[in-house]
Amino acid sequence: MAERTAVLVVGEALIDAVVQGGEVTGEHVGGSPANVAFGVGALGHDVALATWIGPDDRGERILARCADAGVTVVPGSTGAERTSVAYASIDARGQATYRFDLTWDVPDLGDTSAIGHVHTGSIAATIEPGGSHVVEAIRQLRGQATVSYDPNMRPTLMGSPDEVRARVEDLISLSDVVKASDEDIQWLYPGAFLPDVLRLWGELGASVAVITRGGQGAVYAVRTASTAEVTTVPAKATTVIDTVGAGDSFMAGLVSGLLDAGYLGGPDARERLRAAGIDDLRPCVDRATATSGVTVGHAGAYAPTRAELGI
Repeated sequence: MAERTAVLVVGEALIDAVVQGGEVTGEHVGGSPANVAFGVGALGHDVALATWIGPDDRGERILARCADAGVTVVPGSTGAERTSVAYASIDARGQATYRFDLTWDVPDLGDTSAIGHVHTGSIAATIEPGGSHVVEAIRQLRGQATVSYDPNMRPTLMGSPDEVRARVEDLISLSDVVKASDEDIQWLYPGAFLPDVLRLWGELGASVAVITRGGQGAVYAVRTASTAEVTTVPAKATTVIDTVGAGDSFMAGLVSGLLDAGYLGGPDARERLRAAGIDDLRPCVDRATATSGVTVGHAGAYAPTRAELGI
């Protein structure tokens, strides 16, 4: 494992509530950026979470989950009036429809001098007023830290593709590493050819762009690569229990692999990443697929450890 680098994740932590027959039947801690923080921490990296939760029972549950996961919560993250909740109503066929009660902003990040890498994405990077504050924070931090971003599109909250595309591409231009799912791409760029999107994101500034394809694995490219050099990585063979948190686990594994390889963690790491080729990055993407492969073999957003990955 390379020299330890402090990672800051900026984004939502919330409560996922399952509703059946009009009643809440279960709650658990969720939120894509929070899941990434838990995953990065489980893989042995120093990680802090800047989020926006309330001084209530649900907020306390999130704080307890962070403590259990070894994730430091940035002071000021409990400044919200209430903790956000995503309500998933399950019908008789087992299909879920979602309703969100969200509040989001970025807390004062305080002393960030030790931060070498910052990750953001999902709802927090898009909805206002917090979304604009996320962009401001990334602009301020990228001089000292590398940046990763997962758009993790939520159409019911983010408006139309035309409304959100400029924000997504602005954040890509500030990022070294971008990861999205093929479903994200289908919504954001209807009818687009995946390698064309990878090339576009490279032109915007991302050194590495990865698109996950569920059971079909992932495709990735580096900024200097042509369309012909886009590489496909197969998914790991595994028994799938559910896919909750699989994309977040992939992101955590990718960040971990790039950190260990010295491709993330500050300006010097950024230059190494820019100079890296497709084959140089394959072990990092392999770690991401392995990490998500372990996650889907468990119920819920499970965060694998190094021991489970054999590293």
